[in-house]
Amino acid sequence: MAISRQKPPSNNTQYSVIPAPFGRLGITTELVDGSLMLSKLDYLSAKATLIQPQNQLAKEVSRQCALYFKDPHYQFDLPIKPAGTTHQQKVWRSVQDIPVGQTQTYGELAKQIKSGARAVGTACGANPYPLIAPCHRVVSAQGIGGYMKESSPGLYRQIKIWLLQHEGAL
Repeated sequence: MAISRQKPPSNNTQYSVIPAPFGRLGITTELVDGSLMLSKLDYLSAKATLIQPQNQLAKEVSRQCALYFKDPHYQFDLPIKPAGTTHQQKVWRSVQDIPVGQTQTYGELAKQIKSGARAVGTACGANPYPLIAPCHRVVSAQGIGGYMKESSPGLYRQIKIWLLQHEGAL
């Protein structure tokens, strides 16, 4: 009889899916060097199966997201896992300075941080914390622009439109 040598599931990572006004929001929490941290937020369609948050941080992320969905001026205060390149982190920090209800173009943000507009767009598309680092506030000079690497109408652009309307920017 062969003995299975499968690795047991990791207790370090937990995934949950909560309802959001635009569909669903996936929450990944992870134990990093002994501290529980948010490691990713995912925008999901309304068809995604809900999975109740099981740990305290996932419950807190869910609570804070609900507060943001009620009031776009809500300020998140969550431990997030460090991610991204130095340039990506610079972009993500900069978008946090764009006030609620306002937008900035990729070119304006690029000029501000001494980068290129495409590099800013690429960094926004790689953002693992899209509500916390609100890249939806970065738009094209010719209109709304793409979102999360999606340039044509689709789920992510619809979410971007919803977020901008929610914040009073559209």
